[in-house]
Amino acid sequence: MALDQSFVGRSYPPTDPYEVGREKIREFAAAIGDPHPAYTDPEAAKALGHPDVIAPPTFVFLVAFKAAGRVIHDPELGLDYSRVVHGDQKFAYRRPVRAGDRLTVTTTIDSIKSLAGNDVLDVRGDVHDESGELVVTAWIKLVARAAEEG
Repeated sequence: MALDQSFVGRSYPPTDPYEVGREKIREFAAAIGDPHPAYTDPEAAKALGHPDVIAPPTFVFLVAFKAAGRVIHDPELGLDYSRVVHGDQKFAYRRPVRAGDRLTVTTTIDSIKSLAGNDVLDVRGDVHDESGELVVTAWIKLVARAAEEG
């Protein structure tokens, strides 16, 4: 059954703050195999004009996807997560994520489409720091595969 179009535009309250730690950034950079020194060395980051180490661009997926859980698990929406695959991801940065940032995410359903029996949701996460500054917007495309007919 297709998802209810009236959910388009629905926003969910900001998440609790996620504190970005230097070690989390280092671990993430190592996991993706990116040796850029700005991710591990505060002095290298400062030489590039940053107050501390910065996170690789895809790091924010950690907090944005967790926030998207509010959409995924919204009982009113009725999304069957057992049928969901991750379709796409993109980011629009205002500035890099930095160690010490305390980030909150406000999640909004941008669109719901039905294609060949599959539901496609575009979920936007606006990521702010503790001063309220928009740091990055993350978009996650989720595809809920159609139920197999038996």
